[in-house]
Amino acid sequence: MNEKKLVSEIFSYRDLVDYQEGSVVSRTIIKKGAGTVTVFAFDEGEKLSTHSAPYDALLQVVDGTAEIKINDEEFLVEAPAVIIMPANEPHSVYAREKFKMVLVMIKEK
Repeated sequence: MNEKKLVSEIFSYRDLVDYQEGSVVSRTIIKKGAGTVTVFAFDEGEKLSTHSAPYDALLQVVDGTAEIKINDEEFLVEAPAVIIMPANEPHSVYAREKFKMVLVMIKEK
């Protein structure tokens, strides 16, 4: 993996990605061997289908409201909520309205 040198700057998660009609937009802001930090913007009604990943993930809500399903348990989240999605557990995201989130994925060595 080609790792870029990080540059210090002040920013707002909300400003890193714009909503696009009928889409989920993402922007990875840190990508390292140990994990990633990615900002997402979901249009209303958009989703990430059920999947699992070999990373523990921390999801921070930046804007809007979404349903997060982890192992068939539903959670309604809105800013400034944070939820943990354990590694290898099936999960999904559904935007009840326009929704922005930050996803921090940490890989176990």
